[in-house]
Amino acid sequence: MSHHSKKYQLYSVEDFDHYDCLKLSKWFYLVLFFVLRGYLVWLMSVTNMRDRVSMISWVYPETSLFYLSLFSGAIGLFILLIISLRRPGAANWVKVSWRHSRKIMIVALLFDLLTHCVGFFYWQLISVEWLTIQVFLIMSLTFLCYNSERLQLNLTEFPQEIPKK
Repeated sequence: MSHHSKKYQLYSVEDFDHYDCLKLSKWFYLVLFFVLRGYLVWLMSVTNMRDRVSMISWVYPETSLFYLSLFSGAIGLFILLIISLRRPGAANWVKVSWRHSRKIMIVALLFDLLTHCVGFFYWQLISVEWLTIQVFLIMSLTFLCYNSERLQLNLTEFPQEIPKK
Protein backbone atom coordinates (compact mmCIF):
# COMPACT_ATOMS: atom_id res chain seq x y z
CA MET A 1 0.00 0.00 0.00
CA SER A 2 1.50 3.33 -1.02
CA HIS A 3 1.98 6.25 1.33
CA HIS A 4 -0.62 8.23 -0.69
CA SER A 5 -3.35 5.62 -0.22
CA LYS A 6 -2.58 5.23 3.50
CA LYS A 7 -3.69 8.85 4.00
CA TYR A 8 -7.12 7.97 2.68
CA GLN A 9 -7.66 4.57 4.30
CA LEU A 10 -9.69 6.07 7.16
CA TYR A 11 -12.28 7.51 4.77
CA SER A 12 -15.22 5.77 3.13
CA VAL A 13 -16.68 6.29 -0.34
CA GLU A 14 -19.22 8.73 1.13
CA ASP A 15 -16.35 10.99 2.22
CA PHE A 16 -15.51 11.84 -1.39
CA ASP A 17 -17.23 14.20 -3.81
CA HIS A 18 -18.03 13.55 -7.47
CA TYR A 19 -14.49 14.64 -8.46
CA ASP A 20 -12.92 12.01 -6.17
CA CYS A 21 -11.71 14.73 -3.80
CA LEU A 22 -12.20 14.36 -0.09
CA LYS A 23 -15.21 16.43 0.98
CA LEU A 24 -14.24 19.56 2.85
CA SER A 25 -13.47 19.21 6.53
CA LYS A 26 -16.18 20.22 8.99
CA TRP A 27 -13.48 22.27 10.74
CA PHE A 28 -13.07 24.27 7.55
CA TYR A 29 -16.78 25.11 7.59
CA LEU A 30 -16.69 25.89 11.32
CA VAL A 31 -13.90 28.44 10.84
CA LEU A 32 -15.69 29.90 7.84
CA PHE A 33 -18.93 30.13 9.82
CA PHE A 34 -17.11 31.92 12.65
CA VAL A 35 -15.44 34.41 10.32
CA LEU A 36 -18.68 35.07 8.41
CA ARG A 37 -20.93 35.30 11.48
CA GLY A 38 -21.67 39.00 10.89
CA TYR A 39 -22.96 38.21 7.40
CA LEU A 40 -24.97 35.26 8.71
CA VAL A 41 -26.64 37.46 11.34
CA TRP A 42 -27.30 40.05 8.65
CA LEU A 43 -28.92 37.41 6.38
CA MET A 44 -31.09 36.13 9.23
CA SER A 45 -32.21 39.67 10.01
CA VAL A 46 -33.03 40.40 6.37
CA THR A 47 -35.22 37.31 6.17
CA ASN A 48 -37.12 38.26 9.34
CA MET A 49 -40.10 40.10 7.86
CA ARG A 50 -41.50 41.36 11.18
CA ASP A 51 -38.42 43.06 12.59
CA ARG A 52 -35.31 43.29 10.46
CA VAL A 53 -33.16 45.04 13.05
CA SER A 54 -33.88 43.10 16.25
CA MET A 55 -31.65 40.14 15.34
CA ILE A 56 -28.66 42.39 14.65
CA SER A 57 -29.22 44.47 17.80
CA TRP A 58 -29.61 41.31 19.90
CA VAL A 59 -26.31 39.78 18.69
CA TYR A 60 -24.48 43.10 18.29
CA PRO A 61 -25.75 45.57 20.92
CA GLU A 62 -23.37 48.18 19.48
CA THR A 63 -23.84 48.78 15.75
CA SER A 64 -20.12 49.51 15.48
CA LEU A 65 -19.42 45.88 16.47
CA PHE A 66 -21.72 44.69 13.70
CA TYR A 67 -19.89 46.81 11.12
CA LEU A 68 -16.52 45.61 12.44
CA SER A 69 -17.75 42.03 12.07
CA LEU A 70 -18.78 42.66 8.46
CA PHE A 71 -15.43 44.32 7.81
CA SER A 72 -13.43 41.43 9.27
CA GLY A 73 -15.67 38.88 7.53
CA ALA A 74 -14.76 40.24 4.09
CA ILE A 75 -11.76 37.89 4.01
CA GLY A 76 -14.17 35.02 4.67
CA LEU A 77 -16.18 36.10 1.62
CA PHE A 78 -13.02 35.63 -0.45
CA ILE A 79 -12.66 32.07 0.92
CA LEU A 80 -16.32 31.44 0.07
CA LEU A 81 -15.62 32.63 -3.47
CA ILE A 82 -12.65 30.26 -3.74
CA ILE A 83 -14.81 27.32 -2.56
CA SER A 84 -17.51 28.16 -5.09
CA LEU A 85 -14.95 28.37 -7.94
CA ARG A 86 -13.09 25.19 -6.88
CA ARG A 87 -13.87 22.90 -9.81
CA PRO A 88 -12.09 21.41 -12.83
CA GLY A 89 -10.89 24.01 -15.26
CA ALA A 90 -10.76 26.77 -12.64
CA ALA A 91 -8.50 29.75 -13.18
CA ASN A 92 -4.95 29.42 -11.93
CA TRP A 93 -5.48 32.11 -9.25
CA VAL A 94 -8.26 29.93 -7.77
CA LYS A 95 -5.91 26.93 -7.57
CA VAL A 96 -3.15 29.00 -5.97
CA SER A 97 -5.59 30.64 -3.56
CA TRP A 98 -7.01 27.23 -2.63
CA ARG A 99 -3.57 25.91 -1.70
CA HIS A 100 -3.15 28.92 0.61
CA SER A 101 -6.70 29.01 1.95
CA ARG A 102 -5.69 27.79 5.41
CA LYS A 103 -3.27 30.72 5.70
CA ILE A 104 -5.99 33.05 4.42
CA MET A 105 -8.40 31.68 7.04
CA ILE A 106 -5.81 32.24 9.78
CA VAL A 107 -5.34 35.81 8.55
CA ALA A 108 -9.14 36.23 8.65
CA LEU A 109 -9.22 34.93 12.24
CA LEU A 110 -6.39 37.21 13.32
CA PHE A 111 -7.99 40.17 11.56
CA ASP A 112 -11.23 39.37 13.37
CA LEU A 113 -9.31 39.37 16.67
CA LEU A 114 -7.68 42.67 15.71
CA THR A 115 -11.09 44.27 15.11
CA HIS A 116 -12.25 43.06 18.53
CA CYS A 117 -9.08 44.44 20.14
CA VAL A 118 -9.76 47.78 18.45
CA GLY A 119 -13.34 47.57 19.71
CA PHE A 120 -12.06 46.94 23.23
CA PHE A 121 -9.00 49.18 23.54
CA TYR A 122 -9.95 52.07 21.28
CA TRP A 123 -13.73 52.33 21.55
CA GLN A 124 -14.45 50.34 24.76
CA LEU A 125 -17.29 48.52 22.95
CA ILE A 126 -16.75 45.07 24.45
CA SER A 127 -15.90 43.69 27.87
CA VAL A 128 -12.62 42.08 28.84
CA GLU A 129 -14.53 38.81 29.32
CA TRP A 130 -15.82 38.91 25.75
CA LEU A 131 -12.33 39.71 24.44
CA THR A 132 -10.94 36.76 26.43
CA ILE A 133 -13.57 34.45 24.90
CA GLN A 134 -12.66 35.77 21.44
CA VAL A 135 -8.96 35.10 22.03
CA PHE A 136 -9.73 31.57 23.24
CA LEU A 137 -12.02 30.85 20.25
CA ILE A 138 -9.55 32.18 17.71
CA MET A 139 -6.64 30.28 19.26
CA SER A 140 -8.74 27.09 19.26
CA LEU A 141 -9.85 27.53 15.65
CA THR A 142 -6.27 28.27 14.58
CA PHE A 143 -5.11 25.12 16.37
CA LEU A 144 -7.82 23.12 14.56
CA CYS A 145 -6.78 24.55 11.21
CA TYR A 146 -3.22 23.35 11.68
CA ASN A 147 -4.00 20.00 13.29
CA SER A 148 -6.80 18.70 11.09
CA GLU A 149 -5.43 15.93 8.90
CA ARG A 150 -8.52 16.09 6.72
CA LEU A 151 -8.08 19.81 6.13
CA GLN A 152 -4.46 19.17 5.17
CA LEU A 153 -5.63 16.60 2.61
CA ASN A 154 -8.30 19.02 1.35
CA LEU A 155 -5.66 21.64 0.62
CA THR A 156 -3.49 19.25 -1.39
CA GLU A 157 -6.37 18.22 -3.66
CA PHE A 158 -8.01 20.20 -6.43
CA PRO A 159 -10.88 18.83 -8.53
CA GLN A 160 -9.97 17.47 -11.95
CA GLU A 161 -12.23 16.29 -14.69
CA ILE A 162 -12.90 12.57 -14.36
CA PRO A 163 -12.83 10.76 -17.70
CA LYS A 164 -16.20 9.36 -18.76
CA LYS A 165 -16.35 5.57 -18.93
